[in-house]
Amino acid sequence: MTSTASSSHPAPTSAPPEQPPTGQRPSSAWLHGLRRFGYRVPQDRGGDVRARLVPPYPAPSSRLWASFGLSRFTAGQAGRLLGWAGPLLVTLVAGVLRFWNLGSPKAVIFDETYYAKDAWALIHRGYEVNWAKNANDLILEKNGHIPVPTDASYVVHPPVGKYVIGVGEWLFGFDPFGWRFMTAVLGTLCVLMVCRIGRRLFRSTFLGCLAGALLMVDGLAFVMSRTALLDSVLVFFVVAAFGCLLVDRDKARERLAAALPVDEHGLVRPDAHIAETLRLGWRPWRLLAGLCLGLAAGTKWNGFIYLAAFALMSVLWDVGSRRVAGAHRPWKATYEFDLGWAFLSTVPVAIATYVLSWLGWILSPADGSGGYFRDWAATTGKGGHFTWLPDWLRSLWHYEHEVWEFNTHLSSPHTYQSNPWSWMVDGRPVSYFYESPSAGQQGCPADAADKCAREVLALGTPLLWWAACFALLFVLWRWFFRRDWRAGAIVCGVVAGYAPWFQYQERTIFYFYAVVFAPFLCLALAMLLGAVIGKPGSSDRRRVAGAASAGVLVLLITWNFIYFWPIYTGTAIPIDSWRSRMWLDTWI
Repeated sequence: MTSTASSSHPAPTSAPPEQPPTGQRPSSAWLHGLRRFGYRVPQDRGGDVRARLVPPYPAPSSRLWASFGLSRFTAGQAGRLLGWAGPLLVTLVAGVLRFWNLGSPKAVIFDETYYAKDAWALIHRGYEVNWAKNANDLILEKNGHIPVPTDASYVVHPPVGKYVIGVGEWLFGFDPFGWRFMTAVLGTLCVLMVCRIGRRLFRSTFLGCLAGALLMVDGLAFVMSRTALLDSVLVFFVVAAFGCLLVDRDKARERLAAALPVDEHGLVRPDAHIAETLRLGWRPWRLLAGLCLGLAAGTKWNGFIYLAAFALMSVLWDVGSRRVAGAHRPWKATYEFDLGWAFLSTVPVAIATYVLSWLGWILSPADGSGGYFRDWAATTGKGGHFTWLPDWLRSLWHYEHEVWEFNTHLSSPHTYQSNPWSWMVDGRPVSYFYESPSAGQQGCPADAADKCAREVLALGTPLLWWAACFALLFVLWRWFFRRDWRAGAIVCGVVAGYAPWFQYQERTIFYFYAVVFAPFLCLALAMLLGAVIGKPGSSDRRRVAGAASAGVLVLLITWNFIYFWPIYTGTAIPIDSWRSRMWLDTWI
């Protein structure tokens, strides 16, 4: 995930036969053998180091803007505006799709039965409570105007995501639209962030907007952003943290480039002393990333895995930055000047944020009338170890331990549970809602020959996910064989959200957990499509053929999303039409 290195010493004009070719570092023979698979031996590249540390965004074509009668200065300004106009346009379309008829189905679907009610309790009590068995029916019947119980309930997820859902309920009421509002907002904002992240990652507004558009038409991300579950909130904070670290990377490299010497030709040159001793100073974007990762962990514990993965990734970025700037010992320099602050900016900030997210529970009474286990230290846990700690902290630690035991040993069978090996191919999606209205009822056409089907199916757009399998292989190849840090960053985002589930294959887990790395799959597919289109310097025939191929795939993915629209939104369709959309037996 680090950038290709450069040296501050000029390359010799010749080399003995047993040495590597001019400008190349010594490398293992097996690495040279990998060149048949596309591996490139690292080379010392000359030129302006600043362009390697902070690659510029491509300037807009002067001919294009001149055709509109715009001057060169105005064209440059317009090019920068496009960096926001394009993403905002994609986001607008995504928002319309996600908010369209958001309150339908007017029902408590799937795990909304937990999180919608927990959210309402949190904003009224500060802790989750036990609801009556018929609470769902009463909420829908009375438009949410029912009393909130006081008896504490045992829950296994932290409170941040439920507080977020509760904001929508506080604004719009305790009904389906209210409890889905904030997930729709965050799902829409995720599209904007992916557009901007893709633009910064690829230095291309087009590829950034393409990545965001792919997320916009992903069925899994779409359904999750219209459902009051925690995973959409988790996705938002994970993507936000990734974006913050990406900005931090550019800012840090800009400081390095500004400190390096400039030669007589105006080119920034590497300097070993500066690269190995420069302190990069205040890095607020890294602190903000730590805050976002703490909020992610405060939504679901998966956030802690992303904390570890992203923190490691950002340190590797620092190593690569110092190497490009000319450091002979970049690891040592990173250890001395970056590692400590990188740790303090992320891990303690994230942990403090996580603990503060429990403030409502902490401030609840400790006499048995507050949150679940709030009185543990004063009752069952009285005495024992660490009695010098505050009672609330000991009680919280006990609660966390019980949650860990529950989450790691959950094995109750469920109709829609799935193995993570099947996730990338949409093996077993989750049905959140299903009804079979008769002709003329609940949107079923009056002339329907048979009954209709209304379903909300958490299914990733099949053509997108199947194409993403190839895109994932492509970015793995780009990372390992071409040492492309952008591909490594995408791989990090996918692996952190996907790989941990393989050690819990006996646990009750669901396909919709994969939504946390769906944005990174869209970035991977955008990167693959960018390679298919070809570099700007390619021949016109190559570019036209590549653009046509990429365009056909994007159109097919969009068509696929439109085709499955009824089973993403709970729209009533004839039962035969529903059956035609069940491409695999495991989808039923």
